[in-house]
Amino acid sequence: MEDTYRHKGMRRRLVEGLRKRGIRDEKVLEAIGTLPRHFFLDKAFEDHAYQDKAFPIGNDQTISQPYTVAYMTELLEVEKRHKTLEVGTGSGYQACILAQLGARVYSIERQKDLYDRAKTLLPSMGYPQIRLFYRDGYKGLPEYAPFDRIIVTAGAPYIPEALREQLAIGGIMVIPVGEYDQTMVRVRRIAENLFEEEPLGPFRFVPFVEGLNE
Repeated sequence: MEDTYRHKGMRRRLVEGLRKRGIRDEKVLEAIGTLPRHFFLDKAFEDHAYQDKAFPIGNDQTISQPYTVAYMTELLEVEKRHKTLEVGTGSGYQACILAQLGARVYSIERQKDLYDRAKTLLPSMGYPQIRLFYRDGYKGLPEYAPFDRIIVTAGAPYIPEALREQLAIGGIMVIPVGEYDQTMVRVRRIAENLFEEEPLGPFRFVPFVEGLNE
């Protein structure tokens, strides 16, 4: 895998485009400007890797468009050492962006092929610290809870109760909610039994499905 001057130039243009679209968090922009997105895509998409588009990664899943990754990450307000749960590893790109920001990342994937691919790819790229789990995302990771941050990268028909329970008091969860089209929702846990939900813009994600797919 090579990261050439050409790739770096395309990333700079991508970051400028994200800035123009309203992404303000310079740490998020720096992470996107640093991480080679083409490493996460099939060779056939390499020349298009830095377009602001989603691309297929197999198993009827996609790598989210960079704007969506940047927008969700900005909403998450990640700080160094934040214990962060990602539901939906997919290509592993979002997990690596979080790790670039200094988060301690725990990531769940229900598609065995994608999980196996990420288990090989992420350590080879210098991210052995990202902990990957082949699990049902609706159940979260109760044995590692609570989490300072939770990010869900698929469209959920509702906010799973298990994920609410695993959010630390003072923590933030970002999740797209809706059956067909989703509304991005930022959830803050104010107290043990008090949550604040902030509905934001419209998005469209692949569905958040229960269970495992071998």
